[in-house]
Amino acid sequence: MKIQIINGPNLNLLGVREPGIYGSESFEVFLPKLQERYPDIEIDYYQSNVEGELINKMQEVGFSCDGIVLNAGAYTHTSIALHDCIRSLRCPVIEVHISNVHQREEFRHKSMISAACKGVICGFGLDSYRLAIEALSPLS
Repeated sequence: MKIQIINGPNLNLLGVREPGIYGSESFEVFLPKLQERYPDIEIDYYQSNVEGELINKMQEVGFSCDGIVLNAGAYTHTSIALHDCIRSLRCPVIEVHISNVHQREEFRHKSMISAACKGVICGFGLDSYRLAIEALSPLS
């Protein structure tokens, strides 16, 4: 099984950006732990601050991998282009957020991509990614 994790804008700053909301661990520290937990699943990681690059990556892997775990960051709330891309893919996409977006600013309560995704996981910190992998796993 192959799962692609894709993180959007500002998620390259995990560990230093608003640790009260996003925690103090970088994704580069977290990812090997996730890969070790799931040795039978190939977990690849990609991050970009550019919307078009996120779309390019999803189109590149979305017909060959078994699932995408997508934290689109702020693009979640603005991008019809990401929504359309997700709908065009063969593999399922799980929308993930580290924080509970529904406990935050009003503008974060609306997702433009949720309707195109298989499911949404939010509010469990970096463990949200693990939960998404569990949801995509054939053993779940």
